Amino acid sequence: MEKHVELGCLLDYYGALLTERQRALLEQHVSEDCSLAEIAEREGISRQGVRDALKRGEEQLYELEHKLGLMKRDAALLQAVGELKRIADALPGSMREKETFCSKLDEFYDMIEE
Repeated sequence: MEKHVELGCLLDYYGALLTERQRALLEQHVSEDCSLAEIAEREGISRQGVRDALKRGEEQLYELEHKLGLMKRDAALLQAVGELKRIADALPGSMREKETFCSKLDEFYDMIEE
């Protein structure tokens, strides 16, 4: 996943856990695609100040994902649901397909239960 897109996703998941200022700066950089100079001008701080705040915010987002893994878990759930849909679309079918469907259903249940 491209870093900019990944940061946007991380910001969606964990943005509320950042300081208001970090969240605002990251949203300008990631969502609005503002340059460091544009953000610095808007916020009345130096480019270096913006860069440092963005770097700290990014590090915190990656650390939160490392510890909590919500984005990774959701991606796995989406993949499992997609697989279930693909198998369900093939039903009715052979007994082997039905066993695969039940196996995937059990896997999905275990993922949700964790």
